[in-house]
Amino acid sequence: MTQSARRRLRRSRGSVGKKILLAFGALLGLIGIGVASVGLWVLDVRASAPSIDSLKPIDQGYSSEVFAADGTSLGFIDSDAVREEVGISEIPKSLQQATVAIEDENFYEHDGVDYGAVLRAAIENVEAGFEIKQGGSTITQQLVRNLYLEDPEDTIERKIIEGKLAEELEEQRSKRWILGEYLNTASYGTNDGRTAVGVEAASQVYFNKHVSELDLDEAALLAGLPQAPSEYNPFLSPEAAKARRNAVLQRMYEEAYIDAFERDQALQDGLGLERGYRYEQKRERFFFDYVEQQLIDEYGVNTVRQGGLEVHTTIDPQLQAAAEAAIVAHPTTGAANALVSTDTETGEILAMASSSAYDSSQFNLAAQGARQPGSAFKPFVLTTAVDQGIDPDATYYNGPSTITLDICDDSGVYCESWSVSGGGGTMSLRQATANSINTIFAQLGLDVGPENFADMAKRMGITSELQGYAAEAIGGTSTCCSVLEMSNAYATIASGGVHHDPVAISRVEFPDGEVDEPEDTDGRRVLSDGVAYEVADVMTGTLDYGTADGNDISCPAAGKTGTTEEQSDAWFVGFTPHISTAVWTGNPDARVPLPGYGAQLSAPIWHDFMTVAASEPCDDFPEPENPAQLSSYYSEHTVDPNYEPYEPTTPEDTDDRRGGDDATTPETGGDTNGYDPDLYAPGAGQDAAPSPNPGGGGGNQGGGGPASGGTGG
Repeated sequence: MTQSARRRLRRSRGSVGKKILLAFGALLGLIGIGVASVGLWVLDVRASAPSIDSLKPIDQGYSSEVFAADGTSLGFIDSDAVREEVGISEIPKSLQQATVAIEDENFYEHDGVDYGAVLRAAIENVEAGFEIKQGGSTITQQLVRNLYLEDPEDTIERKIIEGKLAEELEEQRSKRWILGEYLNTASYGTNDGRTAVGVEAASQVYFNKHVSELDLDEAALLAGLPQAPSEYNPFLSPEAAKARRNAVLQRMYEEAYIDAFERDQALQDGLGLERGYRYEQKRERFFFDYVEQQLIDEYGVNTVRQGGLEVHTTIDPQLQAAAEAAIVAHPTTGAANALVSTDTETGEILAMASSSAYDSSQFNLAAQGARQPGSAFKPFVLTTAVDQGIDPDATYYNGPSTITLDICDDSGVYCESWSVSGGGGTMSLRQATANSINTIFAQLGLDVGPENFADMAKRMGITSELQGYAAEAIGGTSTCCSVLEMSNAYATIASGGVHHDPVAISRVEFPDGEVDEPEDTDGRRVLSDGVAYEVADVMTGTLDYGTADGNDISCPAAGKTGTTEEQSDAWFVGFTPHISTAVWTGNPDARVPLPGYGAQLSAPIWHDFMTVAASEPCDDFPEPENPAQLSSYYSEHTVDPNYEPYEPTTPEDTDDRRGGDDATTPETGGDTNGYDPDLYAPGAGQDAAPSPNPGGGGGNQGGGGPASGGTGG
């Protein structure tokens, strides 16, 4: 090879080397530019992230709990997530250590982001073909996600923002606080449609115990759940759950939280599961639902179900038990019973019970069932009369077994006849009340005015619709009344004329310490104490010698029986100065004749319950400060007390009966008394019944109303 050729070869080799060197340098430059670009992009993303101080923590919510008057739990309000917050001091060290060991071994060393863990996760994910095998998130980052990032997307940008916020959170909060918050916000799996959030809920669901009572192996099982709660759910995948628990125990050993002996002992244990139903179990289900609906009406669904409310109710467990026992002791074949008892001084519901099985029907017969009250409505007419100054001892009516009354419109031109059965001769209003005489109260209702006694019933506590028909005087209503209404309205008489709305919730405590209590603590005076006293005194006769004779209690009490047409509903509503209790007996879904009357079917339940509920205090109705000013009343319907009308004796009149309630077969001229049987008060799953056609009438006499033949009393 010539010298010049060798020089050309050397130049060629040098040129190739330079080119390779230049190419390598260019590659490094591109990598550097890429790294710089990525770095700038990361910095830009971090800079765009909001400050943690500007973010409001997401309200994780807590399960709301309902309590009885004695402080015992009635249960938790249903929610998709169940959660109870506990302090870090209540969480066992073993559970804290297990969580750190399996989720974030460098938790106590890093400042929010474990960059070594991030790098290891990235390498493992690349080796897995870019499949996400490791997340690299610290406990602090996961807490940030739980508290500040709604519906976080699994992207690099989110990870960067999450890391920045985690570092800021570490600057503001202690490791102890961060770990405690994480253990209260992590998800531990879903069972029966409810997700257990936080370690207390998880402990209750999986082990039926408080978190502070967990053993080492139980703590290890819970610690392994948050990373894949569905995959490791011990109820669904016990083998996977056990393998995960054992992995946690091994990590605890490697991190020197436990020794080999403790690890080996725990590894030998089974899962030890005990399904807890703390968040599903409820007591007094009908009352519970009644309270829940009131809460939702007041505060809204989200607050009630996830607001962490402590709801303190008025229900007295001892009286509730007494009510249930009284109902069980006096069953009626083919019928149901319902009872509501009210504190007359506050309106608080002390007991709400029924014979219905909640699992079969959630319809609350005590609060939702609208049943005709029969003669139990008569005290509203009596109260109207006394309020108008009518003396019940000096005002007399003739009460024949059957009477026909004219119901006219305002003009007096159009009238219709109203036939009413259930009499007992000439007597005072006091006697007519005790013996529940339909024909006398039908006349009294016309004298005081149907609109007036309907208004009086409303003032006293009846909230169902009343049309102001004459027939309502003897209980011929279309959509009234519930057991709750009757108990509450009679309480107005017992309280001396002061009405209190029904109260089921005594107070609601919010997580921030705010307390909400009822505002209507003083009630509203709707009657003078003199009128209320006179009415109560008249009504004592029902128990002393009237239709409920034999059902009296040892303490002073008053009340009224009621039986509707065809004996389809039976009532007794009675009270002492302190407690008002209503009892209903009937078929929940149809007008089916009962084997007895209010005095026979409902009054014994009232007696047994009130013997317990009204035993203390056992005082008499207080003398009024403003006695009622009363006088004899005279109208076209009243009679002189010495007047004894002649009534021919018939086979029907020879029966031993004392007026409306105890009549053997009311003479009403029709099995349904003008009612469409479909227009009955609603039963389970039914809406309120439509009103029957009035059948004419109206005006200031109130019209004949839907029950043109009256009720059986």
